[in-house]
Amino acid sequence: MRTDARVEFEWSFNSPGRDIPIDWYSVRWTGRITAPRTGTRRLGVEGNDGYRLYVDGRLVIDNWKKQSFRASLAEVRFAPGSTHDIRLEYFETTGNVKLKLIWDAGILSDWRAKIDSAAATARRSSVAIVVAGVEEGEFRDRAKLSLPGHQEELIERVAATGTPTIVVLIGGSAVTSGKWIDRVRGLLTAWYPGEEGGSALADVLFGDVSPAGRLPMTWPLFEGQLPLVYNHKPTGRGDDYVDLTGQPLFPFGHGLSYTTFQYSDLVLSPNTIPATDSVVARFKVKNTGRRAGDEVVQLYVRDLLASIARPVIELKGFQRVRLKPGEEKEMSFTIGPDLLRMLDRDMRWVVEPGTFRVLVGSSSRDIRLRGDLVVR
Repeated sequence: MRTDARVEFEWSFNSPGRDIPIDWYSVRWTGRITAPRTGTRRLGVEGNDGYRLYVDGRLVIDNWKKQSFRASLAEVRFAPGSTHDIRLEYFETTGNVKLKLIWDAGILSDWRAKIDSAAATARRSSVAIVVAGVEEGEFRDRAKLSLPGHQEELIERVAATGTPTIVVLIGGSAVTSGKWIDRVRGLLTAWYPGEEGGSALADVLFGDVSPAGRLPMTWPLFEGQLPLVYNHKPTGRGDDYVDLTGQPLFPFGHGLSYTTFQYSDLVLSPNTIPATDSVVARFKVKNTGRRAGDEVVQLYVRDLLASIARPVIELKGFQRVRLKPGEEKEMSFTIGPDLLRMLDRDMRWVVEPGTFRVLVGSSSRDIRLRGDLVVR
């Protein structure tokens, strides 16, 4: 016997009690619930199946079987301030439990009212900035990559006002945005920006700083595309699905700026080398826009024919360069055995003779220059 402040538990590697097996037990909670001033219309359970819920002695949810995780709600309609007896029974036969007592506190239109207010404010504004984000962390993996809650509705309603809308995303992973991405003027990924994040975001949003960040991961259009990585090995299958493209929403290395850049004049000198030597890849980058900005130049290499399956493309280096409007700089990468080697079938590091395609660009899918390097 014990008293719990609330029924919200996750028993993955343990059980309700020290002497109770983690995969064979039943639990009963009894208590009283007082409806808030707005009343309560629905009461229920969210968790692994195998539960019953009684209200004032009446069985309102009977899910006394083991299937899978779900939320079950019953109509109860408690008057504001009224008090009711609650009894929740649960059983477990395999372990790994997630269980929560839930209720609807009677504020049906609260989130809608907040979105209405945001849309009204956007109509009176010159620019709208919507800050959205995800919940994630250890033991908090996301099955859906869309924005949780009603954030997508918020973005769509604000954008529908016609006011130029910018979305700022907070979080550490990819977000699918097919429902709203084409309705907004800009998308800024802030990750977890820290104490000075507000100042940094303001500098970018107000144009005091030209952004130059690059995505360290591929962002899919839809969860069904996963796993989706830029450096996959050739499989012999097509990229597309019957009902969806196989291309990402944003590729690895992607990032935009307030200016534009032009790449030119790639030279590999020499373009044929022994396996133990190096080559210098030289090229030029020019700021073709009207504002100063940084470009993140990326070097990729593809082994055209190897003794084992190799990635279709691999990032081998990157450099950040700041250029004034109209300014051009020569840049270079040194490509040697450390960038060309691979583990062979005997798990030994080797540089195999053959042709390597050298690719220089602004992302894994925005290649601007290419050339072939022959290793003897």
